[in-house]
This record gives sequence, C-alpha cells and structure tokens, in this order.
Amino acid sequence: MTTQPDFLVLGSGIAALRAALALASRGSVCVLTKGEPDQGSTGWAQGGIAVAMGDDDSPRLHLEDTLAAGDGLCEPDAVRALVGEGPRYVSELLAWGARFDRDAQGRPAPTREAAHSVRRVLHADDATGREISRVLHEQVAALPAITIIDHAIVTELLCEGGVCVGAAYRDAQDRRHEVRARATLLATGGAGQVFAQTTNPTVTTGDGMAMAFEVGAEVADLEFVQFHPTVLDVPGRPRFLLSEALRGEGARLLNVAGEAFMGRYESAAELAPRDRVARAIVRERQRTGGPISLSMAHLRDLDVHARFPQISEACREAGLDLARDPVPVSPAVHYVMGGVVTDLDGRTSLPGLYAAGEVACTGVHGANRLASNSLLEGLVFGARAGAVMGEPPRVRDGWGPGRLVACAPAVPGPAVEAPADLDVATVRLRAWRDLGLVRTPEGLKAADAWFTQARAACVASTAGDLASAQLRSLVTVAYLMSRAALRREESRGGHYRTDFPERHDDTWGHHCSDVLQRTAE
Repeated sequence: MTTQPDFLVLGSGIAALRAALALASRGSVCVLTKGEPDQGSTGWAQGGIAVAMGDDDSPRLHLEDTLAAGDGLCEPDAVRALVGEGPRYVSELLAWGARFDRDAQGRPAPTREAAHSVRRVLHADDATGREISRVLHEQVAALPAITIIDHAIVTELLCEGGVCVGAAYRDAQDRRHEVRARATLLATGGAGQVFAQTTNPTVTTGDGMAMAFEVGAEVADLEFVQFHPTVLDVPGRPRFLLSEALRGEGARLLNVAGEAFMGRYESAAELAPRDRVARAIVRERQRTGGPISLSMAHLRDLDVHARFPQISEACREAGLDLARDPVPVSPAVHYVMGGVVTDLDGRTSLPGLYAAGEVACTGVHGANRLASNSLLEGLVFGARAGAVMGEPPRVRDGWGPGRLVACAPAVPGPAVEAPADLDVATVRLRAWRDLGLVRTPEGLKAADAWFTQARAACVASTAGDLASAQLRSLVTVAYLMSRAALRREESRGGHYRTDFPERHDDTWGHHCSDVLQRTAE
C-alpha cells in the first residue's frame, strides 16, 4: 500500500512534532512513529530545557557555556541559532500552556545543572519531557493536516535519481507500506540501545542513522558518546536515570567511605561536565575498590520528594529513600553527539532528506553536550527544518571551512560469514566493553574488526523480518562508532582513549565524516 502526503516525518518526539506543526500550513503531513507516540526519548527527559530567559542570563552566556562543554568542537553558528532562537520557541511552549515549575511570583523557576554558569534550566518537576510532549501533542491533534501512524517500523528510505522520495515501513501485522512525499524528515532519535548499559528507551536503536548512511547520506562525530554519570545501580532494578538536576540542587557524590570526592578531580566538583564526572566516578571506584553513591541527605531545606517525584518513586521501589539514603550510581550511555550531518535548516547531503534532533549532527553539541540542551535543540532545529521542507530539494549548506573533513568512503565489503555470536545481546555487550567510557587500543581494534565483519554479514543477508532489521541498525551504528573512535587519535569530550589521553587541536580540531560509497543506480 502506498500513500502520498506532502511531507513525511519519521519520529514523534520534540523535533518531529515541532516540525510537523511548522509544515501543517503548507500541506498534508504524515508522522510515522515506531511505537506509541509518546514512547521515545523526549518523554523520558527529566531535568529540563535550557534557555536563556532569566534576568541574570543571556544568549551570549548560554553560548559560552555550550562552547566550553563541547570541548572545542561546537560549531559556533549552530550554537548561535540554538541559544538565540531558543527563547522564542520556549515562550511559544509557555503560550501553548506548558506547565513549568514557577516561583512565588508566578515566573518560571529555573534550576542549575552541570557546566551551566547560571540557573537556566526550566523544568516541570522531574518530568519536563513528558510535559513538553503533552503540549505538542495537543497542538498536533488540533490540526487535521497532520496524521500520526503508530507502530510503524520504518525499514528503508526510498530514493530515486539521487533524491529521497519517502520511506517504507512495516505495520503491526508486518505488512509493508510505502509513504512517498515531497520531503522527508528524520527525527528518529538516538542510538542508546547499541550499548548494554543505557538510560534510553528500547526504541532507540539507531534506525535513522543507519538508514541514512545506507542510502549515501553523510554522518559524523559518532565517536562522541555521552555517558550520564548518575544512573541507579541496584541489582535487579532498571537502569533509571538520576537527573543532573539532583546535583544542580546540591546532591553530592560519595565514595565507599562516605566521603565527597569530586573536588579531588574537578574544581567544579559535581557540576563539572558529564564526561569528566563520569570518568571521575570510574577512577574513584578503582581507587577505593568500592561503589559510588549519590546523597541528598544534607539538603535539609529542600523537599526532595516534591521536587523529584519520579526519581523519588523509582528509588522507593528499589528500597531507598532519596532524601535520606545514599543511592548507588554508575555511568551509562545517555546521548550520541554525532549523527546525520545537516546544515542549520536540517538539510542533509541527500536532497529531499532532512534530519533534526538527536539523529542529526549540526555540530551544536561538539564533543560533549551541555546538559538540557537536547530538548532545546529538538525544538529549535525541528522548527527550522519544518520551515524549509517545502522548498525544492537540495543538498545541505557547508559548515565552516576545514571544520568537517570527509574521510575515505566506507566501501561495502564482500559477503562474509557472520560471527558465530552475532545477536543483539552480543552487539550491545561488545559495544559497552570496547566502545565504552574508557577506550583502549586493543578494544577499539577488536571492535572495528568484529563490527566490520558483522556489518558485511548483515548487508549480505536476505532476511526481511523486523528482528533482522533491528540487528542491522544496531550493527551499522556500532560499526560507524568503532570506525570513528579508532580513527580519532586523541581524547576529547565523550571520546577517551588510554593510548591518546590528551586533546590535540592541531591534528584533531575538526569533525570527521563517513559516507558509504554508493553504487550506480
């Protein structure tokens, strides 16, 4: 079955919905979502949305904090768009009825998170993403031009004559459908499920990144993976995210002896950038031989349970009182800074294909995302993409001169026998072991060899079931991550190598992109 709306949006998170709202006045919009419409990462976002709207803040200060967190690889023009247009789009959310927490005077009450110099993170308790999703879904539901199809698993992008013309998906009964459109937006989110330990929902299997790469779109920065430092670490319990806002409100990290230790590693202590806090936790655990915990017991004037109701409940279910008990934590994969390369309006290197949100790489995050910039990114760049998708398709505009270096194209290898242990669980365990928080030369070489073989086997496979499609997505993204991580011989942001522990701007002060060598059509 084939349908032909004017515009196709893949995903139902903040970037997808804001783009759909921008498109609805110019034609019919079909939104395909992998699970339920609210099942993606946006609804899981706890901490908040960073925006310079306070009296003590400015877009310039927000830009400086973002550039500092990005460890020398942020693209300034992308950051200027983010912080400059952010207040406009957040004000729009407020006008639509977003219920952010407010102070006694009725004004939005921001909190502070790591690497922010002021309190600029607006929040709705610890369920900010859920509240923003509610508001955007209400706006979408009021527009008859937008149709949402759920449980639609997109398996391939459709291209004709070097132009993306839509996508194919399988419905809940495993029937194949095609949707052909004037322009297609990838807003499929990240790839946290590539790793065995992650804060991401089960739907984040990197499908958008993998599909875009397979049709010849350029990807970049996939070596930069952000590990959230504080994830609930109780045997038998889910790996539940303990928001950065906890540390923003004063929570401390304690070692096995009950000592606050972050000052030993970072001058900003618990409010250092996420990559540094995560590595400090690993070092302290190695130094002391014991677990690390997060404590709020000293915050006598804060009603912890009221401020963080979801986190408090998750801790209670694990037998812990967030306000009194030290809560065991350890790092887990949280966010992918890289993705499908776009310009500031979402255009990719493939005409007709756009991308926004975590699936995209605008360079706004550099090597390490500033906390709570992700919701703002989806809002701003989703709107920007939606504003131009009605124009004639063309390739993206370039980044700054010399900032994006194209590497040798990835060449499809010959058909090979699949590794004997090729399955989803093994992919995730290998990625966690060899592409994790601390990367060794031996691990990277092993990962590159194994994932290269696994990808060749997946490409050669004729299996058309959904399980095989998911495996192929995971393997493809892990292959790109291992290729990128082995190539970058330095440490920067979310990429840390034991054999190259320093940052080297002279040789690696740029982004590296990958593209698949395409065969003639």
